[in-house]
Amino acid sequence: MTQENATTGSDSCSTDSYGRASGVSRRKFIAAGSVGALTLSAGCLGTSSGSETITMLLTPDTPSDVRPQYQPVHDMLEGEIDGLDLEMKVPQDYSAVRPALESEQAEIAMDDVTLISAPEMMDLFGTAVTGGTAFYFSMMLTKPGSSIDERTDLEGRDVAFADRLSTSGSIFAVYALKQAGLDVGDAPDGDPVDFDGTWSNHEDAVQRVINDEADACCTWSGNGMAYLAEDQQLPQEVAQQDSFVGTRGDKSPTLRPFWWSFPIPKQPIYARQSWESDMKSEIRQALLDSDRELIDQYLPEGYNEDELPFSTLEDTSMDNYQPVIKRLNDLGIQLG
Repeated sequence: MTQENATTGSDSCSTDSYGRASGVSRRKFIAAGSVGALTLSAGCLGTSSGSETITMLLTPDTPSDVRPQYQPVHDMLEGEIDGLDLEMKVPQDYSAVRPALESEQAEIAMDDVTLISAPEMMDLFGTAVTGGTAFYFSMMLTKPGSSIDERTDLEGRDVAFADRLSTSGSIFAVYALKQAGLDVGDAPDGDPVDFDGTWSNHEDAVQRVINDEADACCTWSGNGMAYLAEDQQLPQEVAQQDSFVGTRGDKSPTLRPFWWSFPIPKQPIYARQSWESDMKSEIRQALLDSDRELIDQYLPEGYNEDELPFSTLEDTSMDNYQPVIKRLNDLGIQLG
């Protein structure tokens, strides 16, 4: 089982003042498509009349799972800020986030890829903290009896990834396979050469391994950790800095990790700069002032505390997301 070193690899193209790829890229993700796709996965958590309605976009994944996880955050913000009517929606995928912000269908979002694509358009609130840490890990999983022990063993295999623009479930993973010497081809935008890849979402990637539709999967620790055996030994850095280690053994069947990244900054929370309202600063301050004691006051009955995605914000800057920018550059992904 290996863990990525933070200093491996090098940038393949020059960057602008924000660290984004400049010049001609071999491919480009266009953050376009139907903005209406946002509403297909939309759901609100409470409304009230006579209030300022603010829309927050959650991280794209499985809508039926994500919204309940953020219920305490929603209730805390509405409970602490007078006149706030907060709607939480789940975009169909990462490419739907920026168009929704640009068209003013939403005010707040929380994925690093969109933030990196246009930092000049956003006001960064900070980085989400859970369990006392602002970091999480990318991980690769396989079945316990598999002959896969390291990344190079994936040559000629079927590998399941999350969304193509998922930091942990795609970008970090594809980069790690490239660093291991595998030919990743045009992945994550196109097809890899040395292995077969499928992209969907974090939970589906894991299920593909369970259902023998893939030999291995790439996901994030908040999803994959629960499939590890309760006594699974972890790299020291993971054991010390990941807030999901307590979920080991929560789900079955058991899967085996064979690669971990170094710590990745958790999702940023940011607002579109064009949104002019006193509510913006009130929401940011409420998130910064929050702590676990306060969030606990808003936990719904029966809530699984292991799935809590937020307790407070750490005051951060774009510098914290340079590892993500480096991998986007190396893979030739120009966000536009």
